[in-house]
Amino acid sequence: MRRGTATGPAVASAFAAAEPAAEPAPVRQQLRTEFTFELPRGYVDDTGTVHRDGVMRLATARDELIPLRDVRVQENPAYLSVVLLGRVITRLGTVAHMHDGVVENMFASDLAFLQDFYRQVNAEGHTRAGVSCPHCEQPFEVELGGSRLGES
Repeated sequence: MRRGTATGPAVASAFAAAEPAAEPAPVRQQLRTEFTFELPRGYVDDTGTVHRDGVMRLATARDELIPLRDVRVQENPAYLSVVLLGRVITRLGTVAHMHDGVVENMFASDLAFLQDFYRQVNAEGHTRAGVSCPHCEQPFEVELGGSRLGES
């Protein structure tokens, strides 16, 4: 009987199994910086056109600091959200130039929606909200950004 080292496919596969498997490279998620929304009522421009669909971008530190120097904000701190939203809303329907004057002329319910949407996007990092069914009180999540009423 001859003793020696074994070679061949069986041995090669045994050694390969003993080596740790290479971990797959982590998948990089791309940072989402813009979020679509639909206003509950809509902004009515000077010609009577209603604008409901829009896009809001993530706020920067500069977006939150610059309005603090605005005289209107210094005189009335409640004006801060109007100026801030005017900076981060990049598109609203077919409005040619988005600015704080547009936000200033929105219905109060649309302003409240945008303030909440801003908070969801910038503070919590997502546009989902936890809610409860009014009938059975079961908790579930709904998507606030970019979805139509009744969709999740």
